[in-house]
Amino acid sequence: MSFSKGHQFSDDSKQHLAQIIDNINAGIWEYNTTTRDIKWSSGFYTVLGYEPGEIECSNHIFFEHLLYHEDKPAFLAALNNQPASTGKPLQIRLLTKTSGYHWFESTVKKYTDETGHIFYGSIININQYKQAQIQAAHNDLLYNEAIKIAKLGSWEINTSTMSLSLSKQLYDIYELQNHVKLSLDEAISFFEPAYRPIIKNALDNAIEYCQPYELELLFRTAKNNVIWVRAKGIPIIDDFGRCVTIRGIIQDIDNKKRKNLALESSLNLLTDQNRRLQNFAYIVSHNLRSHTGNLQFMVKLHDDTEVPEERAEMFSHIKSISDSLNATIEHLNEIVKIQTEITNERTVINFEILFKNIISALKSNIEALDASIDYDFSGCPQINYIPAYMESILQNLLTNSLKYSSVDRRPAIKCYTLKERNRIYLIFEDNGIGIDLERFGDKIFGMYKTFHQNPDAKGIGLFITRNQIEALGGSIKVDSTVNIGTKFTIRLI
Repeated sequence: MSFSKGHQFSDDSKQHLAQIIDNINAGIWEYNTTTRDIKWSSGFYTVLGYEPGEIECSNHIFFEHLLYHEDKPAFLAALNNQPASTGKPLQIRLLTKTSGYHWFESTVKKYTDETGHIFYGSIININQYKQAQIQAAHNDLLYNEAIKIAKLGSWEINTSTMSLSLSKQLYDIYELQNHVKLSLDEAISFFEPAYRPIIKNALDNAIEYCQPYELELLFRTAKNNVIWVRAKGIPIIDDFGRCVTIRGIIQDIDNKKRKNLALESSLNLLTDQNRRLQNFAYIVSHNLRSHTGNLQFMVKLHDDTEVPEERAEMFSHIKSISDSLNATIEHLNEIVKIQTEITNERTVINFEILFKNIISALKSNIEALDASIDYDFSGCPQINYIPAYMESILQNLLTNSLKYSSVDRRPAIKCYTLKERNRIYLIFEDNGIGIDLERFGDKIFGMYKTFHQNPDAKGIGLFITRNQIEALGGSIKVDSTVNIGTKFTIRLI
């Protein structure tokens, strides 16, 4: 097989090599850097889709027409830096006749004769392989970008050795360098204490019973950032149904989870506010309608009778109804104030100072019953709260305990605070007559609900107390036993 440019290789072995290469859909080239002469084999034309001699075999055609412009520096660098008698694979793009640029791999070798330095090599079309490689790299890039966007990493446990392997992305979630080797126990220790038994139990069930799992857990990174993660594991079993591997992912879902929790909290608050609004509307419509109906009826009787004594009696009833109506309006006004005062500025309140002031205000009631009042606010001495609310809560609870004390024993009242994690609790206990929760548990915080024959009971104090607590995002629950006592547990924040 001869080369273009009008002369042949002088070495028969090179000519024979050219023929072999031509027959395997490859080609060879030769370039003299001194004379700038260039030669191609017939196979060179063929791999580019041309007939031999169809295009000019020249330095200009090769560098300015066939060789892709971005690959020219690499090709020239390979010629300039190539030591004699050694080959270096080079990947370049050449323009084919009908299919655009294709990728080719060329070896580059050098020898010197009387005309100058001569480089030669073979070219093989690797376009299909290169496109697959590029596509694979592109897919890897898309995969890695998707993993990065999704903020998830993968892991695998070999159940025979209990060895753990983590992906680079998972190390990023752990905020660790990926050369740090973690044991399974060390990996579990990054979960918050309350969630460690949950993930450990899920892994145990996956190994023993081949049960997959998907959990949302709190996780503390190596840099002490607490985030919500989704942990998912899938057991891989052998032919005998035994779990040999567990594969899974851990995904950072902190942003979405906290938004969902905030939305859930807002929905719960809105639901609670709607419930209180409906309750308020019912109270207004029912109680005021009752008062106004009675008042209209008594006024009509007053107008219809002419007997002075009867008119005087009717007027006394009218006055009683008017007083009751006024009290109801005052109570409703207290409820409205709860909502309007939510925006009031919160200040730091010292529990002991405020509670002592309330004890002083109720001193005569306390002394009359010879009540024992113990308090301990060392668990949480202070709170950031609306002062008027806290004063009302403490006063209503203390008044309630005094009002419903037992005649069979000296009243003993305890008030103290607790702090658990970020929650602050106020506890109020007494040894009074108690409440039958089976009968009245669902009504205890209702407006105008009374459960004893105490003439001072109005059924408004606990209703207002609960509304004040819930308005600021807290909660109140009661535990009580008839003739034993009552305990109120209040989560303030």
